[in-house]
Amino acid sequence: MKHEIVICMGSSCFARGNKKHLLMIEQYLSDHGLTDTVVLTGSRCEDQCRTGPNIRIDGQLYGEINGESLLELLSRHLST
Repeated sequence: MKHEIVICMGSSCFARGNKKHLLMIEQYLSDHGLTDTVVLTGSRCEDQCRTGPNIRIDGQLYGEINGESLLELLSRHLST
């Protein structure tokens, strides 16, 4: 099953941590051998700036992401 992660790279989310989160996601996918089963894309804006930084995983939008919550979400959505 393919998964999709869309990381908001709008200026607000980018400044609030998604620059770092992108690197964390790429590292997680590499470490867990998921680079072939996950499509990772960026978006210009998810229109939820107030709750940023925002990430969408398999269509579900998550806001106020931090490093800890990001790893938990990746584990929950992508574990086999």
